[in-house]
Amino acid sequence: MLTAVEVLAENNFGDTRSGGLAGPMGLFLILLLATATILLIRNMNARLRRLPDRFPQPASSTEPTRVDAAVADPTDGTAAGDSSTPAPNGHQQHLNG
Repeated sequence: MLTAVEVLAENNFGDTRSGGLAGPMGLFLILLLATATILLIRNMNARLRRLPDRFPQPASSTEPTRVDAAVADPTDGTAAGDSSTPAPNGHQQHLNG
């Protein structure tokens, strides 16, 4: 009768000597992935070197944008009791659509 150690130690992978392609194919894939990684790192470094040291600050405008205007002035002529549309934000929906 087989013991647990003999069952676990048994070679269930077939004849490992025939063909012998796993080792060279694994080495080829590792070298291929390493080469691709090195080329990707070099490409990214070249792109990073082309970037400027500092980016210009965005121009600050004195007039608010449409989103800022809606937040800054919620009483733009439509009060809570002055609902001309059935939607709660009807005055903003026609601007967006």
